[in-house]
Amino acid sequence: MAVIDWTQIDSVFLDLDGTLLDLHFDNYFWTDFIPRRYANQHRIALDGARSTLFARMHALRGTLEWYCVDFWTNELGLDIAGLKAELRHLIQIRPGARDFLTALHADTRRVVLVTNAHPASIDLKMSQTGLEPMFDRIVSSHTLGYPKECATFWNNLQAIEPFAGDRTLFIDDNLAVLRAAGAYGIGHLLAVIHPDSTGGPIDPEEFSGLHAFEELNGFSTTRETATLAGAT
Repeated sequence: MAVIDWTQIDSVFLDLDGTLLDLHFDNYFWTDFIPRRYANQHRIALDGARSTLFARMHALRGTLEWYCVDFWTNELGLDIAGLKAELRHLIQIRPGARDFLTALHADTRRVVLVTNAHPASIDLKMSQTGLEPMFDRIVSSHTLGYPKECATFWNNLQAIEPFAGDRTLFIDDNLAVLRAAGAYGIGHLLAVIHPDSTGGPIDPEEFSGLHAFEELNGFSTTRETATLAGAT
């Protein structure tokens, strides 16, 4: 069981997709919706489209291009931003996330959205969910030039959003990102266990796992110590 001593936390960094938002939207978009549109546009079999796209995606995983709306628009000849907008009704906030953000927003800690999502995707999701006012700052890896998996991202983030690593809590569903953050010196790391409501749990491996945001709602503006019930 992991314990968060909120008296030791000054900054809270939060991922977007799979952490605050249900990853089902993105998983469905890239593994089902886009292959079908690509197959139709290029008049090829769906299985062939999936094989081609998934091989290309796998080769770029963890790079800035992998997360880039403009890159995939040019690569696939599809209007990725427009197609995401077609499915905006599937964008959903994970259970408890809004309440957690509301409590954080009323507190004195710095609350920063730290995401690999492209600005166009962020704009769509903020418009759909109304979460934008909950953050003190929104930072996209595309504005810093490196993905969160890269140490340079964290250096660049520190330059525009100064933080003390040992007093920062960071929550993400991507273990590679959490490892990069830990290597940089962020001392409080949590891995989301159920990023996609339609899929199974992920193994948090060396990290403490967060099953639901309700586990974090024990913190208060008086900065009492909170326990993450059910964390691994």
